[in-house]
Amino acid sequence: MLNKLLTIVTTIYFLFSFAFSQDNFNDDTGEKISVTGIVIDASSGQPIAGANIIVDDTELGAAADEDGKFGIEGVISGSSLTATAIGYDDLTLFADQAELNFELISSAIEMTELEVLASRASEKTAVAYSDVTKDDIALRLGSQDIPLALNLVPSVYATNQGGGAGDARINVRGFNQRNVAVMINGIPVNDMENGWVFWSNWDGVADVTSSIQMQKGLSAQNLATPSIGGSMNIVTDAAALERGGAFKQEVGAWGFLKSTLSYNTGLMMDGKLALSGALVRKTGEGYYTGTWTDAWAYFFGGTYDMNEKHRFQFYALGAPQRHGQNLYRQNIGVYDKEFAASIEGYSQDALDNVEEAGRDYSQTSSSVSDAAAALLGDQQFEMYTEYTGERHEKNLINERENFFHKPQVAINHYFTLNNDVKLISSLYWSG
Repeated sequence: MLNKLLTIVTTIYFLFSFAFSQDNFNDDTGEKISVTGIVIDASSGQPIAGANIIVDDTELGAAADEDGKFGIEGVISGSSLTATAIGYDDLTLFADQAELNFELISSAIEMTELEVLASRASEKTAVAYSDVTKDDIALRLGSQDIPLALNLVPSVYATNQGGGAGDARINVRGFNQRNVAVMINGIPVNDMENGWVFWSNWDGVADVTSSIQMQKGLSAQNLATPSIGGSMNIVTDAAALERGGAFKQEVGAWGFLKSTLSYNTGLMMDGKLALSGALVRKTGEGYYTGTWTDAWAYFFGGTYDMNEKHRFQFYALGAPQRHGQNLYRQNIGVYDKEFAASIEGYSQDALDNVEEAGRDYSQTSSSVSDAAAALLGDQQFEMYTEYTGERHEKNLINERENFFHKPQVAINHYFTLNNDVKLISSLYWSG
């Protein structure tokens, strides 16, 4: 009997102690009060207009006026109230009195380089799009031209065309490059006459690309470019790269050799400045006869954050190069007569009138003897200046050869007027 009595007394004492030890703020006495107060910045003491104050787990709430003041009626005493504002950490207080003042601590809103460097689609944009990250590019691309990294993207088809280095093309939703806007950091690089893109001019960009976004169909970009098929935006990222350098050596069949040297400073000057650079050298004989390549590529970029409102980006890139081409269509029997004969509907006359030359045959190239090469003399062409000198391949005559250098230098200014309005200005020169 005594044990039962002690148990009852102990239980009553435990319950009384537990109830007494609870925070009075959480006691629901049923008493309703009107809560007023002000929301200010903890560091400056300035009122935060538009801050939201919500009574947790209820539909009660209010927004602070231009002086940071607010008022909420019908709040149960002891309820928790949370104040929120863009750019500030949330703060929760208990309604233990009629006046509550919130002091919010500012927090940095981190934005990725992709959101700043160009107008890009997001989940809220009514545009079909795909993002290809830097890791995806490294995995898919290898030493191919940039468009080949997008072959796994739905509605996109890219091919090297069997030509030389940099002669790739891309189709988006059935439209060729003349109807696809290609941009580097938001600046269009399509040919101004016919809309075409010559990928050999941007050979080194793949090594410094941080992301590619392919917007399919009518896109979100607002430039007057031929974007019926879609828009492809190549973004370089200087500020987000960690400090350090790298040297990459690629070796392939048919004499392919590509060397890439790159260095990134990382963020300097208290996180305001970042620089990045790369130099690429590429040579090779090519699979098809006469599709040799002799190319350089360079890139230098920098990002400078003046303050929260002003950001500047600078970059210069180019790819001086020469390469043999193989762009003409040919009777398939030239490459493989047996395969051609196995194709249903293939004309026997067409098969009889061709001579099999092998899979690496190119009708745009022909080997010549030393005597014939001597008679041909020097090669001449004019780019920025007139060139007269030895042929790239002494004993090989190419009907089509590409030699070009299209440098681009740009300065972009990103001006954040407020949370809803941004002004982006670009000054660029293209050779």
